[in-house]
Amino acid sequence: MGSHLVHRLLLSVPVLFGVLLLGFLLLQLVPGDVAQVIGGPQATPEVLESIRREMGLDKPLVVQFFLYITRVLRGDLGYSMINNTPVISELADAVGPTAELMVACLIWSVPLGIVLGTIAAVHRGKLLDRLVIAISVAGVSTPVFFIALMLIMYVGYYWELLPFLGREGPIWTLDGLAHIALPALTLGLTFIGPVARMTRTAALEVMNADYVRTARAKGLNERTVIIQHVLRNALIPVVTLIGLQAGFLLGGAVVTETIFSWPGVGRLAVGAILARDLPVAQGSILVLAVSFIVINLIVDLLYGVLDPRVSKR
Repeated sequence: MGSHLVHRLLLSVPVLFGVLLLGFLLLQLVPGDVAQVIGGPQATPEVLESIRREMGLDKPLVVQFFLYITRVLRGDLGYSMINNTPVISELADAVGPTAELMVACLIWSVPLGIVLGTIAAVHRGKLLDRLVIAISVAGVSTPVFFIALMLIMYVGYYWELLPFLGREGPIWTLDGLAHIALPALTLGLTFIGPVARMTRTAALEVMNADYVRTARAKGLNERTVIIQHVLRNALIPVVTLIGLQAGFLLGGAVVTETIFSWPGVGRLAVGAILARDLPVAQGSILVLAVSFIVINLIVDLLYGVLDPRVSKR
């Protein structure tokens, strides 16, 4: 298991490098002049040229990327061009709210998706099965922004049940819990469908296995068979799916944070790109890429818990 994790960590290095390179190149395509952003509209051409030389923007892209990677390896992400504050401090303020949102989304959507998928597998071909499939397809097909706008319009604005703008404290306070409810509900509704469908498919395959028939032949009741023998083995592909969907979830978090004015990394990245604040935008991309790698490493650890054969390899 340890060598497997080391192998995955080594594979993560070129992935992280590729993401940083792609993000760096894409940010060069954003319209606008970085020197003009810093110097302001009244800056003379001489001042703009001086800013470009000072920031290394007059150098070839290869050299600029090399200097950027060198700074990242030293832990220096630079200063925000807009607020003139260290990028690390801005990211530190934004990581917590994004982590809260991800946890608040996963903590209810994953168990509910697994339960719905299991119910559909047990009642295969019946009304419950078709209802779960319909809910899953609707969840997968509906865009995040549409769900967010519907929840804001009805739950937040017309019915005034929950607040829909900003963050008011950590998740364990009453105000914090109320403010995170709609963003977490938005993300979770798009996550339930894939989890339920994968759980249903995996459970149907396991239910026909020999050891499940043996468990039934021993006289175990159906609930014990489903929970102890079917569900545990069916969770392995579900865990894989959750890891793969992490990228989608992070992308959805960018949209959700922007719509709900949630002060997370996604909203910070969007604001930095629109303002052409390159250091903050690059730092946000770095944090999102590292988050995706860490989530996949956690998924690898869960493999060992669900399937002991992985730990012995």
